Amino acid sequence: MINNLKERLVAFGQEHVLAHWDSLSSEGQRELAAQLESVDLALVQRLYQQAQSDSAVLADLDSRAQSPPAVTSADLADPARRQAAIEAGEAALRAGRVGMILVAGGQGSRLGFEHPKGMFPIGPLSGRTLFQMLTDLLQARGRHYNTRIPLYVMTSPATDAATREHFEQQNYFGLPAGDLQVFCQGTMPAVDAASGRLLLSAPDQLFLSPDGHGGMLPAFLSSGCLADAAARGIEHLFYCQVDNPLVQICDPLLIGLHVLQQAEVTTQVVRKSEPLQRVGNVVRVDDHLEVIEYSDLPETLARQTLPDGSLRFWAGNIAVHVFERSFLERAVAETVQQGQGLPFHIAKKKVPFVDEAGATVQPASENAYKFERFIFDLLPLAKSAMVVEVAAEEGFAAVKNAETAKSETATTTKAAIVAQHTRWLRAAGVTVADGVQVEIHPSVAHDSATVAQRFAGHPPIESDRYFEA
Repeated sequence: MINNLKERLVAFGQEHVLAHWDSLSSEGQRELAAQLESVDLALVQRLYQQAQSDSAVLADLDSRAQSPPAVTSADLADPARRQAAIEAGEAALRAGRVGMILVAGGQGSRLGFEHPKGMFPIGPLSGRTLFQMLTDLLQARGRHYNTRIPLYVMTSPATDAATREHFEQQNYFGLPAGDLQVFCQGTMPAVDAASGRLLLSAPDQLFLSPDGHGGMLPAFLSSGCLADAAARGIEHLFYCQVDNPLVQICDPLLIGLHVLQQAEVTTQVVRKSEPLQRVGNVVRVDDHLEVIEYSDLPETLARQTLPDGSLRFWAGNIAVHVFERSFLERAVAETVQQGQGLPFHIAKKKVPFVDEAGATVQPASENAYKFERFIFDLLPLAKSAMVVEVAAEEGFAAVKNAETAKSETATTTKAAIVAQHTRWLRAAGVTVADGVQVEIHPSVAHDSATVAQRFAGHPPIESDRYFEA
């Protein structure tokens, strides 16, 4: 085994990863050999060469890119259009044609939380975790429409076991048996930026990191979840990431707009609060939609405005999509089953590693390349793609950073939840005293319409209240 393995590694200049082979236990040798066998060394070599030669992300971006055609908040002020979309979405939900994909592969390390991010407590008064917040809303939506909405949760190798254990310990937050399926994304090795050599995290371990949220596509296929969705008659798959507790899960308005447009992909966006906001930019390039990361959009373009003073590139990506199942099946056939997959994006990162002497090196600056796929690269493959705006205060309050940051912290996200629930109550005619915190469990009311029904005639709220069933 070792001779064949070494021969393969030598062909790509990667034999250094066997520097500790003779000192490893039999189990360690098997583990390292298995990892190396799973790595496509030719792909890693191509990606490293690409990283060395990459320059402009998109040529002639100024002339080729435009604001995306979109259904804006102003468009949705039309009562007739709004109602028609809601009714179409409600029909899809009642018929059991809607499922949900929740991407939850990240650790909460940026939050100072050394567990899967979905286990982070974010309920302002309840202390409910992100997993529970989102699962509670999904179930409330299902009960409201007398339907079952299956939940497919994507983990990473770093979060898979803990996530499964967490759901089991919490009795799956009340999800019916069979309606939760957990599947794990793949990994990619990191390489030294100066040499392209694979990095070790331990003498018997490659440094592997998740292959990005775009890894959902092959993992959804290989896990059997795509086939399960087809067997259930699911036609529309709502997709979101775990760090946004304001996400409008399986919103009938969004799903209805998607259905009426006969879109293969619908992407929900927010209007950027400032030109350099750290969100991807949804744009139309030539004849298709793309997402250009904030770090890749030149500042001169990011600051460009239209004659009315609004931003030219205004549509901020919040990682909320609706996919047609048939589109995912076609995308699988065109990419995964052709041995290609979605394109990899390359990022230079600071990666600790074990050197050939067995010492752990903590680099002072970015020393390595990581390779990730992004789910938004499905957009250019769609024959029909749609963009829908949501007000940020109603659909986006991600929690990503420790409290030392200025935004996207637990404090700012909890404040956004309280502000939303306060708005809903006041719109229903309920007096909520200034400075009072309120939180509403979705089993009581799950959106502004159900709050209006449930809280009509409610007495003034003078102190902090958590409304739960």
